[in-house]
Amino acid sequence: MPASTTTAPVVLTARALLLDMDGTIVNSDAVVERCWRDWAVSHGLDPQEALKVVHGRQGYATMAVLLPDRPMEVNHAENAVMLARETADTDGVVPVAGAREFMAALSGLPHALVTSADAALATARMTAAALPMPQVRITAESVGASKPDPEGFLKGAAALGVAPADCIVFEDSEAGIAAGRAAGMRVIGVGPRAATHTPTAHVPDLTPVHVTTTPDGSLRITLTPGG
Repeated sequence: MPASTTTAPVVLTARALLLDMDGTIVNSDAVVERCWRDWAVSHGLDPQEALKVVHGRQGYATMAVLLPDRPMEVNHAENAVMLARETADTDGVVPVAGAREFMAALSGLPHALVTSADAALATARMTAAALPMPQVRITAESVGASKPDPEGFLKGAAALGVAPADCIVFEDSEAGIAAGRAAGMRVIGVGPRAATHTPTAHVPDLTPVHVTTTPDGSLRITLTPGG
């Protein structure tokens, strides 16, 4: 059943937050769609169909879905080219609404970036969006499997020393939400892509999200309609 955008305040508590990047705190859709449309056309694929699966996955995993009979080493080689192109192209990369205030509220609190981007791409996009880079980062180099595999989120929780059940994931994509759920974590879905993939709660962007601490050091996440 599709999750609806919250219409009454929702309050969740956690020990740590795990943040996806693209589509969740950084709006990089313009670059992603530009690059992947070109790739799809060059391989005789329908760009609209390609864009249905690209979000949330590492590039080689997207290619494997779209070209299932192709050797994986070819996907890895083409993904390296794609990553270089995406890293060099920051035109249109901006923060998701509310992201600056959200990231400022997390300063000094337990949180990690868990992204399918590699370190260079993550740095380029966070810099272009003028957002602070979390000290704890799980990037493409950190994992052996792409989302929807839960490895990245589990590694993020371990790096913070927090049990998976005590983490809340912020995600925008079907693959990312599935990864968070498979890790045994609650998931706050952000943006239009997230609404139909049964996150624990859903917000249109980050403006309704407010983070405070409780006396025992837990994080209180309040989702307030209308920001």
